[in-house]
Amino acid sequence: MKKITGIVLAMAAMAVTACSQQQARRPVSHSEGSFMEESIERNKKLIANEEQEIDSIIKSTPSVKYIASAKGYWYTYNTEVVDDTISPKLGDIAYFDYEIKDIKGNVIYSKAELRPQVYKVDKQNIMMGLRDGIKLMNTGETVTFLFPSHMGFGYHGDNNRIGTNQSLICTVTLNDIKADTQAKQH
Repeated sequence: MKKITGIVLAMAAMAVTACSQQQARRPVSHSEGSFMEESIERNKKLIANEEQEIDSIIKSTPSVKYIASAKGYWYTYNTEVVDDTISPKLGDIAYFDYEIKDIKGNVIYSKAELRPQVYKVDKQNIMMGLRDGIKLMNTGETVTFLFPSHMGFGYHGDNNRIGTNQSLICTVTLNDIKADTQAKQH
């Protein structure tokens, strides 16, 4: 019996000391932040290159007046409607046609391929640049937008014809706007 009690006590002592000697694993730390710094520098260069490409397009067509947006893209009115001042706002339904070209002017998606679009303003997921640009337009206007990649499909592309970090030229015609009648009924 003494032998069994001694064995049990010895095992208990081993269990206690074995558990107390374990230490938690420390997380892997990148305190120097070199990855983030490199990523920031890479993105700054990418944006600078894209802006340089867009700037060369703007300079190559001095007769066309491009407007710089607060969001980091440029646009010009192909057809401007000045007497109608109603622009799409949150929840309105915007009916539009558009085509997408690469920065050299080659058609990626034609108007026919993209078909007329029906977009509930700021309530549906569309390209960030279009999401903002459509709200600048009046019914009947056609606007050409020059979008750097971060306002287009970004680092991912569209998994089809639009590649990674690709700047885009989008020509959009806003055909109609319907007010959000559901919001007014509540």
